[in-house]
Amino acid sequence: MCYASEAPDSMKIRILIADDHQMLRELLRHVLSAEIDWLIVGETGDGLQVLSLIESVAPHVVCMDINLPGMNGIEVTRTILDKWPDVKVVALSAYTDQRHVLDMMNAGASAYVTKAEASTEVLSAIRAVLSGRVYLCPDVAGVVTNELLGRKGNARASAVLGERERQVLKLVAAGQTSSQIAKLLLIAVSTVEVHRRNIMRKLDRHSVAALTRYVVNNERPD
Repeated sequence: MCYASEAPDSMKIRILIADDHQMLRELLRHVLSAEIDWLIVGETGDGLQVLSLIESVAPHVVCMDINLPGMNGIEVTRTILDKWPDVKVVALSAYTDQRHVLDMMNAGASAYVTKAEASTEVLSAIRAVLSGRVYLCPDVAGVVTNELLGRKGNARASAVLGERERQVLKLVAAGQTSSQIAKLLLIAVSTVEVHRRNIMRKLDRHSVAALTRYVVNNERPD
């Protein structure tokens, strides 16, 4: 379904919703339409149709279900980023396990939000990707970070990071800003910045996006 002809303001952020559950599409449309600078330009429940809609409505952001009929969300995302590299993809999924997160992020998604958290987290995810950041919803960030810090035989992060640094790492991966982390941990913003710099130095990752992708991929730094 295309809403491009209804667009009253070319300066608005254009969002396409792709999910095979109509109720979730309606929920997302309601939540996202409340943002005055955002515009829903189309929606679909079919993977193949996503590509044709992008041609016609030119979205800035696609909210992408992983399990779409026709072509799954992972393959659609890979195709989108190959043809339209400026489009941001926010993954939507019922899964929190590392395999699904890794597959979607490696395909090119900039954010991963579980459907259970979609109504509250999709706003934060879209704001993050529009700012050039990678975003994991709290459910996912907690799972992949805990696995990263606790996995035997690949314990680089667990070995080199202190307890407070691990806490900060988890919150950074969840898309929290330094001021938000400071409030949550009851420490100064300057202290959070020191922890972030130390984490990036110890893990040899020098941006928030690189740090988040390290958490998702659970790999050793090169």
